[in-house]
Amino acid sequence: MNTDSYSQRMAQLSETGVRVDSPEAMIALGREVAAGLHAGSVLALQGGLGAGKTHFTKGIAEGLVEGLVEGLNCSLEVTSPTFTLVHEYQGGRLPLYHFDFYRMDSEDEVLRIAWDEYLDEDGVVVVEWPDKFPGLIPAAATWLSFDHDDGARIVKLLHS
Repeated sequence: MNTDSYSQRMAQLSETGVRVDSPEAMIALGREVAAGLHAGSVLALQGGLGAGKTHFTKGIAEGLVEGLVEGLNCSLEVTSPTFTLVHEYQGGRLPLYHFDFYRMDSEDEVLRIAWDEYLDEDGVVVVEWPDKFPGLIPAAATWLSFDHDDGARIVKLLHS
């Protein structure tokens, strides 16, 4: 995806949101967004259980390794870090650090898993349940909402 296509997709996410009808389409949307990410990008994914946040993150991970593993029949296993708190995916054009604040009880607990150090890395940080500790999310983060809508999901850019 080129820069113009990425900009158009982000504008659509901002204006009307995007209706996503399947897990595969959610992964594809994540791949599209990955094309425009750079070192230091932080995505805050806000939405309830089963809203598509982890599938979207799988697409980001696939987008970051796209072209690097072509012909290797490589499949990334991206899962929610609910119980491990953070998953790291290396080997793409940028590393991906995938956090889940769902089971975290305090900002101090988040800081104890080296949150600040991950933000200083030259990678992409994706956070599920960022609304639990919004004060820890950098001001320049891109916030996306994920909502259920009659069997589908609506993904909308809240602010970036």
